[in-house]
Amino acid sequence: MIPIEILLEKGAVKKNVDAGEVIYHENSNCNYYYQILTGRVRLSNFLDDGREVLHKVACANDGFGEVAIFDEGLHGITAVADSPTTLIKVSKDGFKEILKEYSSFYQFFAQKIAKDLHFKQFLTSLVCNFAPEDILLKLIHKLNEDRQLICQECHRLMLTRQQLANMTGLRVETIIRTMKQMERKEILQIIKGKVFVPADGLN
Repeated sequence: MIPIEILLEKGAVKKNVDAGEVIYHENSNCNYYYQILTGRVRLSNFLDDGREVLHKVACANDGFGEVAIFDEGLHGITAVADSPTTLIKVSKDGFKEILKEYSSFYQFFAQKIAKDLHFKQFLTSLVCNFAPEDILLKLIHKLNEDRQLICQECHRLMLTRQQLANMTGLRVETIIRTMKQMERKEILQIIKGKVFVPADGLN
């Protein structure tokens, strides 16, 4: 991501947010670009009935908020802290100055946005074409392959059942039942409520 010293040169400030605190709302004006120093942030849409559509969980050293800066529009999603989180944020103008002075970041953000788009396309294809067990198998394999949201030391899945439901559109009861079936087949392990996957992922 953008080095902290460069962000600070452009007037960036640090901010601590509590778990559950909204950083910005869908359809709000875009004023800042954010990077996560510690913690996690969910990037979601919230439906009128209260359901959450989870697009991404951003972790330490990840950034967010740049899409609305690039398209000069409003935020298309809501960003909410998934845990106590420390952010560093720089104004929209400061972010643009960084891109102007350090042109290499354009390619970085183009690749980042493309990767997020490819993941969303992958997820959409999954939920339209596969049964629940296949959806979880392929999703966990993809996360492991991308080294995202799976602890690379203990191989614990860093998403809750509810977050998996919000990401896939499946009911949380379906996620729970499917994971128990996968555990009985020795595809994954559930220890004290935590889900662990094989070191080489799921095939």
